[in-house]
Amino acid sequence: MPGGATVSSSSGHRFHCLPPLQLTKSPLVSVHPQSISCFHAKLFFKSNRFSFVPVRAADSSTTTASQSSSDVPIDSRTLVPDDEISITKISFGTIGLSLGVSLLSYGFGAYFNILPGSEWSAIMLTYGFPLAIIGMALKYAELKPVPCLTYSDAYKLQEKCATPILKQVKSDVTRFRYGDEQHLEEALKRIFQYGLGNGIPRRSAPILQMVREEVTQDGKYSLVLVFEAKALKLSDFEQRQAKFTSFFGPGITAEVGNGENDLYEVRLISNTDPNAASSP
Repeated sequence: MPGGATVSSSSGHRFHCLPPLQLTKSPLVSVHPQSISCFHAKLFFKSNRFSFVPVRAADSSTTTASQSSSDVPIDSRTLVPDDEISITKISFGTIGLSLGVSLLSYGFGAYFNILPGSEWSAIMLTYGFPLAIIGMALKYAELKPVPCLTYSDAYKLQEKCATPILKQVKSDVTRFRYGDEQHLEEALKRIFQYGLGNGIPRRSAPILQMVREEVTQDGKYSLVLVFEAKALKLSDFEQRQAKFTSFFGPGITAEVGNGENDLYEVRLISNTDPNAASSP
């Protein structure tokens, strides 16, 4: 029955015979394991019907990322923010120059009746001009402070283990200075002996870039001086390691290390035992 036929039964029912289905070959469909892991299927049975609902699974990359983030070790050393307010951290050159220029600008504007307050223009011009000159002079001779990184473990030992000289060194290099060409100028001049027989040329002098407060492996407080010296080698610092100890002493031991990008570290380690200092 290629086209189908109708058949009547003895009971009076009529059946319609359909033609046989023609099955065609279809190419195989490849299923990747990744696609299987991304979707789950749920079957619901309701009113004699099956419903196929695809449900998207949780992204494996998110799970992996959350697991990997928990496995990352956290450094126990944390930096202490430098939020201390001090007058030594204020640039007097910037204050004088800003105030002087402001008085001069308003004074000229008031003198030519562009701005109100013409009766005060003479006073503003009188005080504004010297303030601007002093501000420019201080700005020209200004030496900016170097950044200081203080770790929490070193901060706890700072008061009881740092020697008075180490405290003074940190205070001098982390504030504005006027008239000095570089930080620790007198110390470097004596240690490296500028222009002498066993010394180095002044143009090759190391320049202080930053300081760090940290704790050594044996638990001692240390102040690390980071210098930039493009014309020097590590041996030039190692030869003067004893001079660093004697100049910044007593009560400290100097160690020299090599950094990256022409940077050299001089670690001034306090000889004070933190355990003995903490005992009553």
